[in-house]
Amino acid sequence: MSGRHSGRPTLEQVAARAGVGRGTVSRVINGSPRVSEQAREAVERAIEELGYVPNQAARTLAGSRTDAVALVIPETEARLFAEPYFLDIIRGISAELGESDKQLLLTLVRSERERARFEQYLAAQRVDGVLLASVHADDPLPERVRELGLPVVLNGRRTADEPAAYVDSDNAGAGRAAVAHLAGRGRRRIATITGPLDMYVARARLDGYREGVAAAGLDVDELLVGTGDFTEEGGRRAMRELLDRAPDLDAVFAASDVMAAGARGVLREAGRRVPEDVALVGVDDSAVARLMDPPLTSVRQPIEEMGRTMARMLLRELAGAGEATADVRDAHQVLPTELVVRDSS
Repeated sequence: MSGRHSGRPTLEQVAARAGVGRGTVSRVINGSPRVSEQAREAVERAIEELGYVPNQAARTLAGSRTDAVALVIPETEARLFAEPYFLDIIRGISAELGESDKQLLLTLVRSERERARFEQYLAAQRVDGVLLASVHADDPLPERVRELGLPVVLNGRRTADEPAAYVDSDNAGAGRAAVAHLAGRGRRRIATITGPLDMYVARARLDGYREGVAAAGLDVDELLVGTGDFTEEGGRRAMRELLDRAPDLDAVFAASDVMAAGARGVLREAGRRVPEDVALVGVDDSAVARLMDPPLTSVRQPIEEMGRTMARMLLRELAGAGEATADVRDAHQVLPTELVVRDSS
């Protein structure tokens, strides 16, 4: 007993005694297979020497789980409830988890303080895994989750070389299909409204737009590129800027239906008819597209299926198939998109 630490030892002290990172300690405590035998023995020895007792020890010792999965969306409530995309993702995830009796915990992370608090929540072993939507390029949360020994699956990706497991759609293909359709209708001054360019999804759709313009034999004119933020107001703002810079534009590819709705309002205020003067295409094929006047041509993403696939990937890892998601073919899923033509183009 003389080797035991006075007071209640911490996970950091266990890591220091074992000579490993805190993430390794968490993986050992959680029974993760992704730990070397040498590291496992060092951590177990440090736990014994220090008398460390993990949070929710009864759960850990019994080898059971919380049966809870966290869905993290780093957006505001206003964005969450205004954007049909998130509701469809939640619907797909919830349906898949419901079939497995897992509890879904929805968490909004809107600041560094909330991120730190959520990381503390994870460190207390209160969920079995994490699903993360709306990822930005500099988001450190996937790495932090994995350091804590928990599996994580992203909705989308931060870069083309994303190391974490993810489910995405063919975003570049969406841009190419939209432009090919507009060019096929005889449009020659095709503009685009992007999403926030710190998100891979927005950059990929912009790349697809540029590829489509070049494939149609048109000039890629940066005056025709307006930056939005996936909100209706962002679409309105970008559309005004585009009309100021390129009043002769005759088509717009908006990187989301919600931004297309904002653009539609500005075009109407400017006396531009859709589709006679300006054709319009969005992305998502949401209820927004079907209810617009005129109904919006949109590139359909299988959003609910993306949510279901995310949940299945996480459940597979929780069931002990962690080695499967180490294979890129399993860990990186890209689902196809489809152009749905309506009256706006």
